[in-house]
Amino acid sequence: MRLPLEWLRDYIEIDMSAEELAHRLTMAGLAVENIEKVENDTILELDLTPNRGDCLGIINVAREVAAITEKPLEIPRVKPDEIDEKIEDFIRITIESDMCKRYSARVMKNVRVEPSPAWMQERLLKAGIRPINNVVDVTNYVMLETNQPMHAFDYDLLEGKQIIVREARPGEELVTLDGTRRELEPGMLVIADAKKPVALAGVMGGESSEIREGTTTILLESAKFDGISIRRTSRKVGLRTESSMRFEKGVDIGGVVQALDRAAHLLEILGAGEVVQGVCDVYPHPQPETAVRLRLDRVNHVLGTDITPAEIEGYLRRLGFPVEVQGSELVASIPSYRPDLAIEEDLIEEVARLHGYDNISSELKPAVPTHGYRTDYQIFKDRLLGYAAHRMREVITYSFINPRWLDILEVPQGHRLRSTVRLANPFSEEQGIMRTTLLPSLLDVAARNLSRRNEDLAIFELGSVYWPRESELLPQEAPMMAGLVTGKVPGGWQGKGGEMDFFFLKGIVEELFARLHLEGVKFNPSVPEHSYHPGRYAVITAGDRIIGSIGEIHPLVLEKLDIESRVCAFEIDVNQLYEAVSRSHHQVRGISRYPAVKRDLALVVSEEVNAADLAETIKKAGTDLLIRVDLFDVYRSPQLGEGKKSLAFALTFQSYEHTLQDEEINRIINGILEKAGEVFGARIR
Repeated sequence: MRLPLEWLRDYIEIDMSAEELAHRLTMAGLAVENIEKVENDTILELDLTPNRGDCLGIINVAREVAAITEKPLEIPRVKPDEIDEKIEDFIRITIESDMCKRYSARVMKNVRVEPSPAWMQERLLKAGIRPINNVVDVTNYVMLETNQPMHAFDYDLLEGKQIIVREARPGEELVTLDGTRRELEPGMLVIADAKKPVALAGVMGGESSEIREGTTTILLESAKFDGISIRRTSRKVGLRTESSMRFEKGVDIGGVVQALDRAAHLLEILGAGEVVQGVCDVYPHPQPETAVRLRLDRVNHVLGTDITPAEIEGYLRRLGFPVEVQGSELVASIPSYRPDLAIEEDLIEEVARLHGYDNISSELKPAVPTHGYRTDYQIFKDRLLGYAAHRMREVITYSFINPRWLDILEVPQGHRLRSTVRLANPFSEEQGIMRTTLLPSLLDVAARNLSRRNEDLAIFELGSVYWPRESELLPQEAPMMAGLVTGKVPGGWQGKGGEMDFFFLKGIVEELFARLHLEGVKFNPSVPEHSYHPGRYAVITAGDRIIGSIGEIHPLVLEKLDIESRVCAFEIDVNQLYEAVSRSHHQVRGISRYPAVKRDLALVVSEEVNAADLAETIKKAGTDLLIRVDLFDVYRSPQLGEGKKSLAFALTFQSYEHTLQDEEINRIINGILEKAGEVFGARIR
């Protein structure tokens, strides 16, 4: 950016040489690349970092100089005098796209289009802008001054006396001010009147409504457009302008109307026209004020300095930030012209800039050696990872997925999984959102392996899912573990084993819990909300805590992925699992000296009875002598009766005090039969 010092002096007193000012700006983070001497002036070439797009406006550079030198800042008067006619009688503005955040307009009558005064032309030329006429020159002047791009339309050439901010429609064209006819595409933001596009929003105006010598009434535009949208449009049409560059880097949404008033006021004092009363300002979703909390001790910890709390507060106030002291913390209100400041580290950088990078030592402070250790949670995650790797292969995938995965998984509208974090500038549409479930990642890995005839898979991932947070810049991150199996059980020289189905995967999960010494786990049959087969799905609980789910993937989901084999998967909330394991009290007992006794028990129950519930009832009724209950057979036959099934359990009894006798075991089994009959209506087969 070219910065004429004579122009800068309009807003702040400068009592140092250009070389010293350049040095101090550079040490404050605004690098001065070159100093150019011209007649009666000096021009500084600023090399701005991407986060400081605000300093493309001279007033914002003046704010920086004021903060560095502690000189008062003089902002020019911006409110124009107005005539009695009201803007509501002239224009109506409608915003039809979320890519326009705010759109404001003023109308001026009795306009005289002529060359701008020599002083203004001279300043524009020094800044690298070619003068055209007084109206266009004022919009460019205010853009350089405030960093707010503006545009002026010939009001009488606007059809229907309305402005519609919308996306381009198929087949639409626009001849831009450079005389080039451009084909517009859906997704491009345009400014349109009642019939046609009249400007390519944020990039360049159109010939059909440009300011001419005979123009008598103008509409001044000031707006805030989405930077990503403007950049994409600019690239597609091969046109990058001073306006598009500023919108790409971000403009001050709070300064839209002030810039509009400044332009109207300048035109008024230049005798170029009269200002109609009022501003037509459409601002659908006003931006809330940003407040950032700063821990005072954190500043010196990060910078390795000894800056006092009073100095830290002073630096922030010099930058124009209202500051509230709350004990050992400061809460700074961030002005809208500094959208690059959002987190604590941003404020620490501001303190460092004003303190001076040359005043921060390049040497690290002596460190006190400490012994590293791993937290219980870190140890738990390592154990979980190791235990899962006993039976499955670990995969690592991207946290970004294609939004279409939510449709593939049949996730209903309004479901929590559809509350996603969207990437502002994704590498591709394939990675447009951050995942809220690990299933897409594992299914994608499975689909690619199966397409390459790698048909027997048992894979898992320990990764994060992400949820948006309204009041936080960063999303909420939650660790999850998910596993997937398909194909046959790997075999030895005798060939492959049976199919890796729901029960095979359930066994892996049960083994995982057993290794973690988690007791009281239940697999509760349920109806899935998405992804899974409705009759082959269960919610996993430990006590009253839901820790995950397991099931067979729905055939309709697999069909969309061209997967023909059966696929089963589980998901576990790692935080919930950790809490459950932490609350589980595992007791170790020695091996009994006395022999174990095994009995088989087959019970006829209704189809609705859950085998796990029946097994738990048997275990409780079996006293402490019943040490193990295993389901080994499920039998259905018309002879059992309609709606009936037989569940056969292997019961293992053992005492730590004596050898068990048949009479003792029979009494226990009778108690089991009585309790099972009472609770489930069970009868012995």
